[in-house]
Amino acid sequence: MNELKSAIRDIPGFPKKGIIFKDITTLLKDKDRFRQAVDLFAEKFKDKKIDVILSVEARGFIFGAALAYKLGAGLVPVRKKGKLPFKTYSVTYELEYGSDTLEIHQDAFKKGDHILIVDDLLATGGTSKAVIELIEKMGGKIEGLAFLIELLPLKGRDKFKGYNVISLIQDEYC
Repeated sequence: MNELKSAIRDIPGFPKKGIIFKDITTLLKDKDRFRQAVDLFAEKFKDKKIDVILSVEARGFIFGAALAYKLGAGLVPVRKKGKLPFKTYSVTYELEYGSDTLEIHQDAFKKGDHILIVDDLLATGGTSKAVIELIEKMGGKIEGLAFLIELLPLKGRDKFKGYNVISLIQDEYC
């Protein structure tokens, strides 16, 4: 995991003072580290029944697509409000600095489908908690949540008791 962690660039003060942004573009451009991350995700879920990878805008799409291919699953994007062209379900949730709304197509998956949520970063857990709300509203069965990076001081994992949560990189700095 140290190889993965060392491939990520920290940007202090972005997008605002006091935040250390985790820039994954440096990992993505490194073909060996990108492949390693996708392979590690796949290894963690290879024995689970996964019908659909549900990935979160926008950086979650990158890992979600690669993992869906590797696991032979479908891919469903969760987008910010107004970005999907068909009938949607939506959920509004609180952020550290306001609120946001996520949407999913109403026909994104079938009731009872086994879903894996994939995103690049677990911080406070608000976004993923909102995604879980959408999945449960639609009758999906959540097989797990997979994150490239988990910011440990923000304790986002605490929101997901009873769920299978994995993160490839645990970071103390945020």
